[in-house]
Amino acid sequence: MEKVVTTNKKGDISKKENFSRETYYNWYELMLTMRRFEERTGQLYIQQKIRGFCHLYIGQEALVAGAESAIRKGDRMITAYRDHAHPIGRGVHPKFIMAELFAKATGCSKGKGGSMHMFSKEHNFFGGHGIVGGQIPLGAGIAFADQYAGNDNVTLCYMGDGAVRQGALHEAFNMAMLWKLPVIFIIENNNYAMGTSVERTSNVHDLYKLGLAYDMPSFQINGMLCETVHEAIASAAERARKGDGPTLLEMKTYRYRGHSMSDPATYRSKEEVESYKAKDPIEEVLTVMRSKKWITDKEVEAMEEKVKALVDECVKFAEESPFPTVDELFKDVYSQEDYPYITD
Repeated sequence: MEKVVTTNKKGDISKKENFSRETYYNWYELMLTMRRFEERTGQLYIQQKIRGFCHLYIGQEALVAGAESAIRKGDRMITAYRDHAHPIGRGVHPKFIMAELFAKATGCSKGKGGSMHMFSKEHNFFGGHGIVGGQIPLGAGIAFADQYAGNDNVTLCYMGDGAVRQGALHEAFNMAMLWKLPVIFIIENNNYAMGTSVERTSNVHDLYKLGLAYDMPSFQINGMLCETVHEAIASAAERARKGDGPTLLEMKTYRYRGHSMSDPATYRSKEEVESYKAKDPIEEVLTVMRSKKWITDKEVEAMEEKVKALVDECVKFAEESPFPTVDELFKDVYSQEDYPYITD
């Protein structure tokens, strides 16, 4: 399989690397944690312990795992509302994410954001945004703040393939290129905006080409492999830190579940879903590790048990945590904490 499926005229963004056992092990553990966390989330939603909208990341884990091994902890990340896996990758303990799903006060957004609005200032994760495409100009703005401050942080701005239809994307692209902002725009192209395929929403099917109008380095990447994701992100981050500006990466990926928990996904065939499951990112990593004799069946079983225990801990923490008190309605609204409000 080719490292980079398609590139623009500026050349191949990929830099072939030899990844260590430690890197593969970290990818495996991180993706397995995301997968088992999301699977339990789906079960809890059916049990009505989690309510509201809920969008699972199952199948797309390599987009976060491959990126995290290529960036620094001080770098920034922002995404849309399919946002449970990204904070796990950033280092947020998943129990705080599960508590947020339960709308508990111990959640990473104090129980007031829910599934679609995860947040962690400590871990440089800026959401979780429910407005389609709303995070795109915000990602450019975060990058502008770092450029203004004179540091070399990079912002990763994730979006779905449906979000690229928003006008704000084009305004953000224009400003990002004009000011050479240190931002990496990442399209998580899982083929469907809700239930509508890319082919039915745009004359441009290769979404990376949207960046070419702004002379932005733009590439289409295999998003089902941690290796290709890492290489593309590492190269784009290097450009950004040197002051060369933004990059657009179209990551070709797939979600195994529906758009949300309420979506039966009848718009696609079982054969299509199974064909992508045959390229499962977790299994791809395991295949490499086994071929190099870096992991045994016993170690795989041990990892499964470790992750299961972690997810059980998350659920227990969420169930035992309190709901926010009524006065939380008036907090985090204004920067002035004692801003007057009516209480009766």
